[in-house]
Amino acid sequence: MPEEFDLDLRSTQEARSLVRRCDEAQKVFARFNQYQVDTVVAAMAEAGFRAAERLGQMAHEETKLGVPNHKTIKNQFASRDVWEYIKDIKTVGVIGRDDARRVVEIAWPFGVIAALVPVTNPTSTVLFKAISALKARNGIVFSPHPSAAKCTAEAARIMAEASVAAGAPPGLVGCLTQSSLAGTQEMMKQKAVHLILATGGESMVHFAYSLGKAAIGVGPGNVPVYVDRSADVAKAARDIVNGASFDWGVVCSHEGAVVVDAPVAAQMAQELERNGAFFLDDTQIALLGKAMLKPDGMMQADFVGRSPQQLAKLVGITVPDDARVLMARLAEVGPQAPLSREKLSPVVAFYSEDGWRRGCERCIEILNFGGLGHTMGLHCRNEDIIIEFGLEKPASRITVNTTTLGGAIGYTSGLPPSLVLGTGGMGGGITSDNITVRHLMNVKRLAYEIHGFDPPKAVAVAKPPAAAAPPKPETDMEALVRKVVEEVLSRKS
Repeated sequence: MPEEFDLDLRSTQEARSLVRRCDEAQKVFARFNQYQVDTVVAAMAEAGFRAAERLGQMAHEETKLGVPNHKTIKNQFASRDVWEYIKDIKTVGVIGRDDARRVVEIAWPFGVIAALVPVTNPTSTVLFKAISALKARNGIVFSPHPSAAKCTAEAARIMAEASVAAGAPPGLVGCLTQSSLAGTQEMMKQKAVHLILATGGESMVHFAYSLGKAAIGVGPGNVPVYVDRSADVAKAARDIVNGASFDWGVVCSHEGAVVVDAPVAAQMAQELERNGAFFLDDTQIALLGKAMLKPDGMMQADFVGRSPQQLAKLVGITVPDDARVLMARLAEVGPQAPLSREKLSPVVAFYSEDGWRRGCERCIEILNFGGLGHTMGLHCRNEDIIIEFGLEKPASRITVNTTTLGGAIGYTSGLPPSLVLGTGGMGGGITSDNITVRHLMNVKRLAYEIHGFDPPKAVAVAKPPAAAAPPKPETDMEALVRKVVEEVLSRKS
C-alpha cells in the first residue's frame, strides 16, 4: 500500500510538471510559421517510420499481445501514411477564404493535448497522435497503459527527440514514466490542458468526458460484416480472415461477426476454412464464451490479442496449428450468447440469414449490443442493397468490399488515415469522423459585412386613455346618510 501511494504521488507530480513544461513549449511553437511546423512534423514522421519495426517488437515483447510484424505495419501507417495525408493541410495563419461570402478562416491551436494510450496499440497510437497534434501546433502529453509503459515512453521519446532536432522547443512532446490512475487523472485535470484524446478503457473515457473540457473519445467496435448472395464470396472470405487475424484482433475495427445470406452460407463457410478459419463446435463455443468474457461483457485480459492456439490452450480445447481465426456459429445476439459481444481477439461470430433485409436486421442487432456508431462491413455487388445498408445502419463507417479492419482506418479505403475513430451521437461521441489534424485545431473566422443593416425606426405607440375608475361602493353609513338627506329635501319641497 505505501508503494502504491508513493507511485500516485510521483505520478501526480510528474503529470503536473510535464503539462507545465509542454504549455511553455507550446506557446513558443504556436508562433512557428507553416514551413517550420511542417519541417518539425516531417522529421517526426520519418523518425517514426524508421523505428517502426523496433517499436513493434518492443510492444509485443512488453504486452505479449498481437503479432510483431503486424505492429510494424501499424507503426508505418501511423507515421508515413498519416503524414502523406496531412502534409499539405494548412494549419498556420489564414487557411481559407470565401470571397463570395467575404469570410476568412484562420487556424488556431488548442494548446496542450492530454492523450491516453491503450495497451492494444501502444506505439502506433503515440506516433499518430503526436504527428497529428504538432501539425496543428499543439503540444501533447501521453499517459501510457501500465502494461505498455516502456514501449509507449520509447515511442514518445523518438517523437520528442525528432521534433527538437528539427527546431521545436523541448517539452512539446511528453510522456508519463510513473504511470498510475491518479497521475493520468491529474494530467487531464490540469488547467493548461484544453483537449483530451481519450483512446482507452470505457471508465477512463467517461472520466475524460466528465471534466468539462473538450474531449474526443471512442467506443467499442463490435463490427458485423454482411455477405450478400451477390458478393464475390472468395474475396469476402479472404478479407474477413485477413482482417480478423491481423495483430490477433486488437484493432477495434476488425471483423467481429459475419452475417451471411443463406444461399451462399455453405460456400462462405468453405471459403473461410480455406483461408484458415476453424469452426468451433457447440461445446467449444460455450467453453470459450464463458472463459473469455466476464458477466458484464468485459474481456478477460489474458484472452486479448492471443492467437487461436493460445486461446484454445487457455480453455483446454484443441485447434489446428494453422488456424488463423476461430469461428462460432451463433443463432442469437445478447448476454445469452457471449461471443456475440466485442472480442479483441481472432474470434468471429457466424450467422446465416435469408435475404438482405434479415441480414440488415441482424447487423443492427449486433451493433446495438456493443458497437453502436462504430463500423460495419458489406460485401455485395448490388448497388441498391449497398445504398440501403448505408441508409439504415447505425454505424459511422460502412466499408464496401474490403476488410473492415483496413477500410475503417483508411488503409484500404479512401477514408482519412486515422487510429482514432469517432462513433458520433450514435455511440455517445461528438463526431462520427476519422479523427485527423482538422479535429485538433480551432478555426477562427473573419466575417465582413455583405448585407447592410438599417432597420426601420421604432415608432412610439400612444398609450390609450386610462379608463375611469369604477365608483367606490358605498358603506352602510354612507347609504344611511344619503337616505336621510333625501327624505329631508323631499319634505321641504
